[in-house]
Amino acid sequence: MVDHILIEVTPDNVNTESLFCIKDISSPGFSAKKEWFLNRYAEGLRLKILKNQLGKPLAFIEYIPSEFAWRPVQAQNYYFIHCMFVYAIKDKNRGIGSWLLSQCLDDAARHRKDGICVMTSDGTWISNKQLFLKNGYQQVANRDRFELLALKINPSAEDPGLVDWNSNQEQYLGWNLVYSDQCPWNEKSAAALKKTAEEYGIDLKLTHIRSAQEAQQAPSGFAVFSLLRDGRLIEDHYISETRFKNILTKELKMK
Repeated sequence: MVDHILIEVTPDNVNTESLFCIKDISSPGFSAKKEWFLNRYAEGLRLKILKNQLGKPLAFIEYIPSEFAWRPVQAQNYYFIHCMFVYAIKDKNRGIGSWLLSQCLDDAARHRKDGICVMTSDGTWISNKQLFLKNGYQQVANRDRFELLALKINPSAEDPGLVDWNSNQEQYLGWNLVYSDQCPWNEKSAAALKKTAEEYGIDLKLTHIRSAQEAQQAPSGFAVFSLLRDGRLIEDHYISETRFKNILTKELKMK
């Protein structure tokens, strides 16, 4: 884009360029995401930040070969978009999101991928599908509040699919939080929820997802944050300590 700079975050510049969502390099969330990023970079993960001429971050996109996606998807030889976000309201509807998608598409073509896929939702902590539909993506699957969209480069390629994450929930007896460092805010939430659970006399079991294979078998669509009780999914995205207290109050009344 004219008058904008696209920065690819690498192991060499991650401390100076940040990870967009979290910029304080002294925070536990940054450290956790950075370690996750470094391990994933060798698997083909790419994180690109769009800045203006003054160096202010405007938007970002994070994608990875679909075989290593940290979502419950089954896709071979695609790129999978984990996240993309345009920060300021004034910068939305300026074509920034579409331009970032075009950069991903260029990468996909250069690396001979069959296409690109992404999970969307009208809910929180994940993009809705309108931008992707506008750019030629088509819905190929859906489950619960999530849709799986794909843009094919190879028309004869097999459609990506969704794993049945509901069937993975029943194994989590008692209170469980299943999370990963793909989202830098999860570390903060996990620590806060564990502390709050102890205050309520509840044994909250933490399961820290360490690989894409584990994430693809997670018990929720978002995959990288799942709060469950006795095999029942309660939340599928980052929540605050206050929100957790409200959940506990409601759940304990139901007991």
